[in-house]
Amino acid sequence: MCGIVGYLGNKQAYPIILKGLKRLEYRGYDSAGVALLNGSLNVYKKKGKVKELEEFSSDKNLSGTVGIGHTRWATHGVPDDINAHPHLSGNERLVIIHNGIIENYASIKTILESRGHVFKSETDTEVLVHLIEEIQKNGDLNLEDAVRLALNEVTGAYAIVVMDRMDPGKLVAARKASPLVVGIGEEEFFLASDATPIVEYTNQVVYLDDGEIAIISLEEGLRLIDIKNVVKTPYVQEINMKIDALEKGGYDYFMHKEIYEQPTTISDAMRGRLNPEKGWARLGGFEKFKNRIINADRLIIVACGTSWHSGLVAEYLLEELARIPVEVEYASEFRYRNPVLSEKDVVIAISQSGETADTLAALELAKQKGAFTYGVCNVVGSSIARITDTGSYIHAGPEIGVASTKAFTGQITVLSLMALCLAYEKGTISRTYYQELVSALAQIPNKIKETLECDPVVRNISAAFKDSSNALYLGRGYNFPVALEGALKLKEISYIHAEGYPAAEMKHGPIALIDEKMPVFVVATNESAYEKIVSNVQEVKARKGVVIAIVNKGDTVMKGIADYSIEIPSTMEPFTPLLSVIPLQLLSYHIAVLRGCDVDQPRNLAKSVTVE
Repeated sequence: MCGIVGYLGNKQAYPIILKGLKRLEYRGYDSAGVALLNGSLNVYKKKGKVKELEEFSSDKNLSGTVGIGHTRWATHGVPDDINAHPHLSGNERLVIIHNGIIENYASIKTILESRGHVFKSETDTEVLVHLIEEIQKNGDLNLEDAVRLALNEVTGAYAIVVMDRMDPGKLVAARKASPLVVGIGEEEFFLASDATPIVEYTNQVVYLDDGEIAIISLEEGLRLIDIKNVVKTPYVQEINMKIDALEKGGYDYFMHKEIYEQPTTISDAMRGRLNPEKGWARLGGFEKFKNRIINADRLIIVACGTSWHSGLVAEYLLEELARIPVEVEYASEFRYRNPVLSEKDVVIAISQSGETADTLAALELAKQKGAFTYGVCNVVGSSIARITDTGSYIHAGPEIGVASTKAFTGQITVLSLMALCLAYEKGTISRTYYQELVSALAQIPNKIKETLECDPVVRNISAAFKDSSNALYLGRGYNFPVALEGALKLKEISYIHAEGYPAAEMKHGPIALIDEKMPVFVVATNESAYEKIVSNVQEVKARKGVVIAIVNKGDTVMKGIADYSIEIPSTMEPFTPLLSVIPLQLLSYHIAVLRGCDVDQPRNLAKSVTVE
C-alpha cells in the first residue's frame, strides 16, 4: 500500500526521492518522510501529503547522495508525525522504510522491551528496525547479515529498505509479498515500490522475488541473496513506460485523463489480438495452453474491488459464449473458506497492479491444489504475472487515479478476447456470430470516443445530485456488474453511499429506500431484457424516485419515462459494459469535483492493496 523510494549514487538524493514520492503518492498519503545520509543521518517526516513534507523540510539540511523516502497508508498506528516513516533504531544508527505488516511484531516488541529497547511509535515497522539493531549489535554483524537474520524471525509481508549510518555507501532492501524494484543507472541505483519513480532515470530494472535481499553499493554494484544466504543472479529487465503517461497532460485530475484515454488503451489491449478484416481473435497466453483451458471442468475467477466486477462481466461472457461453468470469488473470502479445487480447474486472477495481497494468496492456494493459473493484470513484471502459469497483460499503461477506470475496461477487453477464443475453439457459437462479435469488439474504441461526447450532459446532470446522501444503481444481465461498478465509483471518490443491484432485485428490499430524494441510476441498454427494465423503472417512478437512465441512441421509450437520460452508441449486448460504464465513471468524477473531493487520492484508500 505504501510507497517506497530509495537512491544511491552521485547526485543529490533529496530531489530524486521527493519527485519519486509524488509519483507514488497514489499508494499512500497519510504521511511522508525522508532519511538522508551525509556524514550525519537526517530524518524528516510529516503527517499529510508529500507537499506537507516538502514545506516542512524546505529549510532543513537536505544534502546527501544516499537516501530513502516513504509515503504511508496507515495500518499500525494513527497517521501522525511520530508514526510516519522512516523509523530509527534505538541507537539511531539504522533507519528503515517498510510496506507491509509484521504479524508477530507484538511478541518481538515484548522481548525487545525486556532487553531495554524503548519505542516511540505505535508501528510494527519500528519494532523491525529495533530487531535488526539488536541482532547487529549482539553479533557484531554488517547490515545485510543483520537484516537477513532479522527477517528469518518475522512473519508477515514486507518490502523494506534499510540504511546504516556507519556504512553510508550501502542500501539493503528485501521483499516478501510486497513489491519492490531496483533500477540500475550509470553509477547510480534506485529503489521503488513500482517503476513509476524510476523510468525517468533508467529503463533497466530488477524485480525482487519473495525472500530476496538486495545489497546495493557503488563499489560492488547489485548483489542478491535470499534469507537463507543463497546467492541469487539478478535478472535485469527493460521497462517500456513513457514519462507523459505519468503526467496529467492538461487535465485537472488523473482520473479524468484516464477516462479519456480509454479509446487508446482498449485499442492497445486489442492490438495484435483482433483482426476484424480476417475475422479472428487471438490471445497469446491462451494459445500456449488452450487445450488445458478448453478441457477445464470450470473457470474460477478471483479478484477484489473493481477487478471483481470485471470478473462478473467475464462470467456472463464465458458462460454465454463458451458454455463453460464460471465462478467469481472475492479473493479475500476464497482463500479462507477451504474451497474445493482440483487439477481440472483453471483459476483466473484479475488485478490491475498484479500485487493485490488477497489475490496473490488465492493464487498460492490454487497452485497448492494443482489448479492451472491464469493472470490478467496491467503491470509488467508484477507478482501475479510471475507466479501464474500463463496470462495476458491489458496494456492500459500506468493508472494513477486510485479509482480504476481504464484498467476496468482493459480487463473486460482481454476477458472478451478470451471468451471469443474459447468459444471458437470449442465450437459453441457459429462462425457467423463469431465474426460479428469480432467486428463489434473492434468498433468499441471509436464508440467510446463517441460516448465521451456525453461529458457536458453528464456534468450538468451531476450538479443536480452532488448533495445526495444515497444513490441506487440498477442493471440487468451484462450491465448488473456495471451497476455495481458505478456505485463503487461514487462511494470511492465522492463519499456518497451507493448500492448496485440487479434491477429485478430492487423489489426485494431496496425499493423501501426510494423517495423523491433518492437518485436511481439505471443502465438500460440491454436488448434482451429491455421491457423488464422499463417495468423496473416504472416501479421507481411510482414511488417518486428520480431516474437517470443510460440508454442507446434513438431510445424514445425510456427517455420518456426517466427524469434524465444519457445516450450512448449501441453495440452487441456482450460488449455493452465497455460503453455503459463510461457515463457512470464521468458521473462519479463530476459529482466528486463538485463536492470538493480529492478525486485522485480519496480518503482512506490506496491504489495497490498489498496488505491483507
